[in-house]
Amino acid sequence: MARDQLQVLNALDAAKTQWYHFTAIIIAGMGLFTDAYDLFSISLVTKLLGRIYYYKEGATSPGSLPSNVGSAVTGVALCGTLAGQLFFGWLGDKMGRKRVYGLTLMLMVISSAASGLSFGKDAKAVMATLCFFRFWLGFGIGGDYPLSATIMSEYANKKTRGAFVAAVFAMQGFGILAGGMVAIIVSAAFNNGYPAPTYEKDAVGSTVPEADYVWRIILMFGAIPALLTYYWRMKMPETARYTALVAKNAKQAAADMSKVLQVNLQEEQQKVEQKKGVDYGLFSSQFLHRHGLHLLGTTTTWFFLDIVFYSQNLFQKDIFTAIGWIPEAKTMNALEELYRIARAQTLIALCSTVPGYWFTVALIDKIGRFKIQLIGFFFMTVFMFALAIPYHHWTLPDNRIGFVVMYSLTFFFSNFGPNATTFVVPAEIFPARLRSTCHGISAASGKAGAIVGAFGFVYAANYIGVRKTLIAFAVVNLLGLLFTFLVPEAKGKSLEELSGEAEDQNETETQSGNVSV
Repeated sequence: MARDQLQVLNALDAAKTQWYHFTAIIIAGMGLFTDAYDLFSISLVTKLLGRIYYYKEGATSPGSLPSNVGSAVTGVALCGTLAGQLFFGWLGDKMGRKRVYGLTLMLMVISSAASGLSFGKDAKAVMATLCFFRFWLGFGIGGDYPLSATIMSEYANKKTRGAFVAAVFAMQGFGILAGGMVAIIVSAAFNNGYPAPTYEKDAVGSTVPEADYVWRIILMFGAIPALLTYYWRMKMPETARYTALVAKNAKQAAADMSKVLQVNLQEEQQKVEQKKGVDYGLFSSQFLHRHGLHLLGTTTTWFFLDIVFYSQNLFQKDIFTAIGWIPEAKTMNALEELYRIARAQTLIALCSTVPGYWFTVALIDKIGRFKIQLIGFFFMTVFMFALAIPYHHWTLPDNRIGFVVMYSLTFFFSNFGPNATTFVVPAEIFPARLRSTCHGISAASGKAGAIVGAFGFVYAANYIGVRKTLIAFAVVNLLGLLFTFLVPEAKGKSLEELSGEAEDQNETETQSGNVSV
């Protein structure tokens, strides 16, 4: 570490866990809560959308979204997220984390509320409107990833930094859980107020007109948690690392962190101006030499993870239907089907997804990011093969509970594993002036994988079957495990040590010493 590190950065690295840490986790975490709610709630209502807008008279089964429409509805937000991660990640390094932070949140609020609106009543108009607003919803969500991760890593102390950043990401689990719970409550309330026969008994009457309000309410609810945290985001000061190392304003950094840490800090403007810091760009040979393999590691592992993770989350209802855990659609009315899908996904979230996140929070600073990521990818591979190879065995009625348990374990180890660590590590290992950009690139690579999963799973399941699709997932997890070896361990080190900024400062001091001699 640099012999002459800034006092404000030393204070942050050594700070005891305080109330402001938990405040920052909640403020940043509510963004991830909203992200997960908005991204995954769409999978709950796609079957309902199919029944409402794609009913075919005389058909033996309820209407369903055409495969191209279904892929567009579920995947368009991911396309927006990818674009938002790249744009806002870059903007966060250019303009500062805080200045961009409120913009992404307001975009999420407006787009989430607008997702429940329609320009017209026919299927084409409704789907086009939904896709338009979900793209911009995804664009706002995309910005939240690099900004939340970077802000939390730059606020945290080095001893518990991993747990704090992982706790921000763990709010995603509560967002998935909230999506299921809101869908359960709304569908149950409407089904009780407007009872309907099953599709078999009355095809038209099984989908009551009021069902059109249900999916809109579920999607629009995502605006509420984001709106509640907007004020507090605007009150957060800019991170000291950005202010001191990038903006070169030591006075402001010391003033901001003195209030946050409740200690007196010197402003050290002269020391900031003398600091050479990182002056190379993203596309320079120096960045390639120092961090090229690191960026390759963070992008590839996130890409491989999200192919599997988003496919599982967005299409788990199809897998549950395939093994018979959710009854055939024609044996239910529209709202009962939504209720059963939401109940199944909520059970998975409650028993495996949420615990997996918090196992990571508890252990990431003890056993390290690298080991957790390896463990996660390894067991995801094992359980996917265990589901795929004897797939026929799991489809038998007596073995369906076993399938659900095994399938739940893949969710557990994705969250006690790479789904959390791929979010944490890019916020730690890159220099301050490129940190948000590199996290955005890594996250965007993940969303590219999610898009492959969202668009590819439908066709894979239809053309090669669920069994071979699960085998493909297992192979993808194995690739993620192998590329994990490119990612360095960040446990117990300061951000400046990890990024090489402390090394740069040592070189500057040595050169200055040589000159003075």
